[in-house]
Amino acid sequence: MGAGGTLHAPASAPTPAAPHRHRHRATAMHPGAWWLWALALGTAATRTTNPLLLALLVTVSAYVVITRRPHAPWSRSYGAFVKLALAVLLIRLLFTTLLGSPIPGTHTLVTLPEVPLPDWAQGVRLGGRVTAEGLTFALYDAMKLATLLICVGAANALANPSRLLKSLPGALYEMGVAVVVALTFAPNLIADVQRLRATRRLRGRHDKGVRGLLQVGLPVLEGALERSVALAAAMDARGYGRTARVPAPVRRTTAALTLGGLLGICAGTYGLLTAAGGTYGIPVLLAGVAAAFGGLWLGGRRTVRTRYRPDRWDARAWLVTASGVAVAAFLFLAAARDPAALHPGVVPLTAPTLPLWPAAAVLLGLLPAFVAPAPDPAPKTAVKEPS
Repeated sequence: MGAGGTLHAPASAPTPAAPHRHRHRATAMHPGAWWLWALALGTAATRTTNPLLLALLVTVSAYVVITRRPHAPWSRSYGAFVKLALAVLLIRLLFTTLLGSPIPGTHTLVTLPEVPLPDWAQGVRLGGRVTAEGLTFALYDAMKLATLLICVGAANALANPSRLLKSLPGALYEMGVAVVVALTFAPNLIADVQRLRATRRLRGRHDKGVRGLLQVGLPVLEGALERSVALAAAMDARGYGRTARVPAPVRRTTAALTLGGLLGICAGTYGLLTAAGGTYGIPVLLAGVAAAFGGLWLGGRRTVRTRYRPDRWDARAWLVTASGVAVAAFLFLAAARDPAALHPGVVPLTAPTLPLWPAAAVLLGLLPAFVAPAPDPAPKTAVKEPS
């Protein structure tokens, strides 16, 4: 307070955050590019069981997530997908240990007590010999699925689900709403569990074990129900689910094109995967894709909505997508030319080797860490000065 009782304004007023948010939206990566990049890496993981290449794919995705993950609640789900992948590994090894493996082996690690089974359960056993060859085969196969899960987790941590919903075609809008709500629901559950466990630790209560899980689960379920009711009310108030009237011939044409396109894609893909269908596979696949896109374009006429500031597919989005597609294409080529390097044998048991040019191809997936825009710094919490 100055002389005469007048109030003086503070020396430095806070700058408005709106221009900064608009600038961030203009430079942010298109969410579809992140999903295409991650799905391409997951597709590459399905072409090999080499643990060194799979570990390299996981390292590439983890590095991109660490360097380009934004500071948002939905971006914290990557750790949950990593834990899920580790659980898949442990469960697969446990089932192989208890139920055995079809892979013959000579290196016996342990012999468990075998439970006799009736005649109708032939081919299944409980207990018996556990061989190194069987466990190695199970580990290689489980690592492939674990890598695929981690790649999907990378897409969840990098792509904004609400912006991804805005980029979907009009025909897929309702399905996209359901998927986005489901993808947003899991990170919120993880955040609620972490918050409740921290609160219980501050109060001196146990937060581990079955008892702690049960006492944390009820508040999490209650919060999830309240969030779903509030979300349903907000979506209804904003007009979600309302569609425009479309003439009956247009609806029939849309259904025919969509169904015919999906059947054409399935038939063309089958033709590409078989030796006899190599002549008709590509034409049928291209025709199916064209018919499916036509059905999606006609189906979008039912959606009465507009896009406010749609995300642009710029040159960086093309580079991010191309890097993932290149990794998948090179691993497809490597699997066709040198299958022994991408699928190391377990009978006899040999140490896997790292093929050089497929490993160099996997490193192309690091391109988004250098071309994608860097995330905004984490917001600083205001510190209240003592009065």
